[in-house]
Parts: sequence; C-alpha cells; structure tokens
Amino acid sequence: MTSSSSAEPSTIAIVGAGPGAPDLLTRRAEDRLRAADVLIWTDSLVSPQIAALAPEGCERIRTSTLTLEDVLPLMIDRARQGLRVVRLHDGDPCLYGALSEQVCSLADAGIAVEVVPGLSAYQATASALSAELTIPGVVQTIVLSRAGGRTGVPEAEDLSNLARLKASLCLYLSARHVDEVQATLLEHYPADTPVAIGYRVSWPDQWLNVVPLNQMAAVSKERQLIRTTLYVVSPALANQGERSKLYSPSHDHLFRPQAS
Repeated sequence: MTSSSSAEPSTIAIVGAGPGAPDLLTRRAEDRLRAADVLIWTDSLVSPQIAALAPEGCERIRTSTLTLEDVLPLMIDRARQGLRVVRLHDGDPCLYGALSEQVCSLADAGIAVEVVPGLSAYQATASALSAELTIPGVVQTIVLSRAGGRTGVPEAEDLSNLARLKASLCLYLSARHVDEVQATLLEHYPADTPVAIGYRVSWPDQWLNVVPLNQMAAVSKERQLIRTTLYVVSPALANQGERSKLYSPSHDHLFRPQAS
C-alpha cells in the first residue's frame, strides 16, 4: 500500500458483490477488488471469499457495526491520500444500497465515484430456477420493491398498488413482515400463484423453494427466515411453455425479414 499526502484524491469504486457466489462477480468488480489499497466492506452480507480477493496488504474495514457517519470520513480520508478505495456492497449498489447518500457526500468532498454494478438476487434466483420472469401473454413486467416495514415506502408504491399489476413482483427486505405481505398479495393474486422463496441465493447454504402464495408465510416461519430472503411472486413461474414471437417462423423483423 502506498500513499502521498500531496496526491490528488483517488476515485472511489463502489462495487456490487452480487448475490454471494464469488464466480458471479463481474470482471470489472474483480479487477477493482484485486487492485484495492483499502477495502470497506459490508461484512454482514458479503461473502468473505469475495473480500479475500483484495491483496494481502490491503487495509480491510468492516462496516456491519458502523453508521454512514463513521464510514464516510474513512472513505474520504483514504481517497485524499491517493489510495485506491473499494466500497464493497452486497448485490447491486443501485438497489437498496445507500448509494445516493454516499455519492452526494463524496461529491461534496470533491471526490469522484465509480459505481460497478453487481448481479442482483432476483436474477440469481430466476437463474437458479431456470425461469424466465417475462413470459409472452402471461407477464411482461418485473417490479422490484419491498414491504413498508420500519422505514416505509411512498404512498403510491404501497404493496397493494403494486400487487394490482399482477406482474413478476420481487420483494426484498420483507421476510419480517411476511404475514402482512401475504395477506395483501392474496387480495390481487390467485392463492395458487407460485412464489419463489430464496434464502442466501448462490451461497453454499442456499435454500430455494417454490410454494403457492397462500403458503408463503407458513413456509417462511417454518424455515425461520427473517433476513437475506427474497420473494419472487410471479405467474411466470407456472409457465407451461408459451412461446416468444421473436424466434417464431411467423414473426419477421429487421434481421430476419419475411420471405417473399
């Protein structure tokens, strides 16, 4: 690790670690990790195997017991020393990652930020099930949201309003409120709508199952799921093979014009 008090502030990389498995990192994320002088990481949610990709001499700062007011001065101090700082988030930093506050505070301090996206848990869940969440004639919209909980959501985004769409609904941070969530969803989705319940998807201790909506709460409580749990509520999970028009012989487009 090298530093210089007269160096220009370095650009801080806010990096998405993806859902958990190290081999689901993007190549750019791995590059930033392997070059890091300072790793500030969400140790309560990010796999230690991913943090271990940082160099041996890298300063490692765990954030599970820290507030943003604790973390930001550290980021600013190390960046002003010219050190390569990686702030490592679980999943994708653009989704429930406190990204906005960090970017704004760092901008106020005159420090540039690079955001490196990460695979999100809903994508890893659908892939683990070999499932498409946008089936022609069934559902063409994916909604990412969460239960209101302690921090609430804007009134227009109340779960009941989202459920009326009957889209593929991916709910983060909602396991503690599963009874209320299930009751709300049952007002709009049929009781037998498939729900994928994913716990620590892509980790070695992954648990993933698809249950009817009316069993969502009971199964969650039986498994004692209260965190790192994702729900994917979607009629697409019951797909019986509806076909996309894109590859149909009867559908022409720019690269496959209709035969004359």
